[in-house]
Amino acid sequence: MSGPKSNGWLKVVGLGPGPEDWLTPEARRDLAEATDLVGYFPYVERVPPGDQVRHASDNRVELDRARFALDLAAQGRRVAVVSGGDPGIFAMAAAIFEALDDPDAPKAWRAVHLSVDPGVSAMQAAAARAGAPLGHDFCAISLSDNLKPWEVVLRRLRLAAEADFVIALYNPISKARPWQLGAAFDALRDIRAPETPIVLGRAIGRPDEELTVTTLGEVRAEQADMRTLVIIGASHTRLVARADGGRWVYTPRHYRG
Repeated sequence: MSGPKSNGWLKVVGLGPGPEDWLTPEARRDLAEATDLVGYFPYVERVPPGDQVRHASDNRVELDRARFALDLAAQGRRVAVVSGGDPGIFAMAAAIFEALDDPDAPKAWRAVHLSVDPGVSAMQAAAARAGAPLGHDFCAISLSDNLKPWEVVLRRLRLAAEADFVIALYNPISKARPWQLGAAFDALRDIRAPETPIVLGRAIGRPDEELTVTTLGEVRAEQADMRTLVIIGASHTRLVARADGGRWVYTPRHYRG
């Protein structure tokens, strides 16, 4: 006879890019009801103090973190795995399902009630600050080659540029990859015009946020860091003068490429 089913659950919770105002009511509720918080150190620290047990870990142990969270939930704990932005975009939701998809995964994991709480993504936040650059077809590409070859990154970038998508770049640059964003800009300059609008949204929603609107001909890789979301406009992305001397960026809904 099988034992009683676990009453534990696992929620993958999107915290949004920063401010509490961008945390959804669903995410706020699940965080309050959780017995355990699991996540990357900075994300766990962003959750307001409560009675939860906190399990913080490094950024490059996503699968270990996912397995640990599933084990806790299978034991009857109510587990919130926290991610910045939206957890389904280059974040922990995929790691949870990857662990669950392992043929050797414990059967108890399948009995866990599992759900994903969406959050405001970094590209949504940066786009909103800039205007409406994602107003037409767009795609998101991570420049990190930790989990895929750089040749694949570059090919996808070139094909997206040739297809005239607006492109949101995640993980654009780091100390371990100081050259890749510059290489990406060079590849784009072979396809896109120098006047193509570029948005650099750094730490959007945080106290030290910075928004820069420039062009493909003028942008430099040193203007970005790992906390920057880069948006490359399409051929019909436009700039509109603001009253404060800045520029709004938007991509018309009608395509005239």
